[in-house]
Amino acid sequence: MIVITGGAGFIGSNLAAALEARGEHELIVVDRLGSDDKWRNLAKRELAGLIAPSELTALLDAHASEIDVIFHMGAISTTTESDVDLIVANNIELSLKLWEWCAWRGARFIYASSAATYGDGAAGFDDDGSVEGLARLHPLNAYGWSKHMVDRRIARLVANGSATPPQWAGLKFFNVYGPNEYHKAGQQSVVAQLYHQIAKDKPAKLFRSYRPEYPDGGQRRDFVSIDDCVAHLLFLYDHPEVSGLFNSGSGKSRSWTDLANAVFNALGSPPRIEFIDMPETMRERYQYFTEASMQRLTEVGYDRPATSLEDGVAQYVQNYLMAADPYR
Repeated sequence: MIVITGGAGFIGSNLAAALEARGEHELIVVDRLGSDDKWRNLAKRELAGLIAPSELTALLDAHASEIDVIFHMGAISTTTESDVDLIVANNIELSLKLWEWCAWRGARFIYASSAATYGDGAAGFDDDGSVEGLARLHPLNAYGWSKHMVDRRIARLVANGSATPPQWAGLKFFNVYGPNEYHKAGQQSVVAQLYHQIAKDKPAKLFRSYRPEYPDGGQRRDFVSIDDCVAHLLFLYDHPEVSGLFNSGSGKSRSWTDLANAVFNALGSPPRIEFIDMPETMRERYQYFTEASMQRLTEVGYDRPATSLEDGVAQYVQNYLMAADPYR
């Protein structure tokens, strides 16, 4: 039995689709669906169960001997969430409780961390999961801090020789784009946001730069296809001997202008970009550069080439965003 928390969300639902495609049918999704179209992320899936987070403890108690792995993708992922107590309860306390349960029951634990743990990037983007390596990072928002807290606690438990799950692994997801992110509204990837602008025959709107070393649109990110992120998760699932904290990115930074041009090209439209002011509240905390070091994942055997930005955007735009049914 495989449990996926946040399984109706963006990454979780794509993971569920990939596992089902491989013949895994004992899938239990833990999530809230609400009153919007989030349910459509799972509409094509065959599931053994779909439960609310409030029922998770009862599920674990009832099926302890059957659960092989928990993919913990669930979290409050809105970077602008201001209720920090809510973030602590959902992102820190639940994650550590699941870690303890997996260590106690002998189930594997694969969880979502985030590139937001790197803060402004001053300490680099090396996925050093040691106590000392993690202490050098300083996240810029409560979401990133909550993910970092979990990474640091796990690193301390491992360093102290405490009981651990038979396999444990965290993935620091960078700027992910792809199908099934539509319920995220303003938190959707910029690929989706630009698509909707360009499809209405409007220019693509990008933030101006406020640092002289970066031209407008020259700010850079590690944009990673959801298919690559799922491939990273499946690699860990297929290799129970591998534990650790790993980046999940493309390994190559690209500019926002590159991203916009990729969307225009996917639509067969000539590029039109308009630069707009960045809100003042964002300017001091804005990341101008991210790029995942993928060396540690490569060293443990992962060898699939990353999807190029142009190919990944074209596949997303043409196969999903332009389709009558955009869901996977």
